[in-house]
Amino acid sequence: MAKVDIEAFWGKEVTRVYIAGKLGEAKQVESTLTENGIDYAVEVEPFVTLILGILPSEYAGAGFYVLSEQAALARSILLAAGFTAGIEVDCHG
Repeated sequence: MAKVDIEAFWGKEVTRVYIAGKLGEAKQVESTLTENGIDYAVEVEPFVTLILGILPSEYAGAGFYVLSEQAALARSILLAAGFTAGIEVDCHG
């Protein structure tokens, strides 16, 4: 299990579980998902952060997608590994 092209998920329900704002963070997320046997796809997406807590700044981030049936597991693995800042909250309970 590892990184796959987003087209590998064609016709299946996918969920974004994490967005990384830095390359080093993205590489660590990739390693964590791979080591835990989770197939994932990565897409470049807008990432917004606040400068000085008030001024929004947008740049490219890495969105991590998994099959929806593995989303809860992937989130729990990432949280256990200390990745909290970019975790995507499950809106469906």
